[in-house]
Amino acid sequence: MLKKYCIEYSVRFQKHLPTERHQYFTDDPVAGEDFVQDLLERGMGLHAIKHEGVDLPKVDFDRFVKIAASKVTSRLICKSLNIKSDEERFRFGFAA
Repeated sequence: MLKKYCIEYSVRFQKHLPTERHQYFTDDPVAGEDFVQDLLERGMGLHAIKHEGVDLPKVDFDRFVKIAASKVTSRLICKSLNIKSDEERFRFGFAA
């Protein structure tokens, strides 16, 4: 059975091109968002997000990445400023 979500990514090496693409499969959209968060934090290449074998429309792809990026930003602000997520949400508005 086909997994609902497939995330295509690559590890970016400076001197080794072309990069090899990898795939992460999950049925859970939240697990997919968590995986995209990890990719963003590590500076890995994000090439495509597919739902049931079809590329997400640009709007949905952008929303998926935006949610993951706001969670990463929130976590970094909380860690750097040593504040709780409630205060971060009130002051900066990133917490999801």
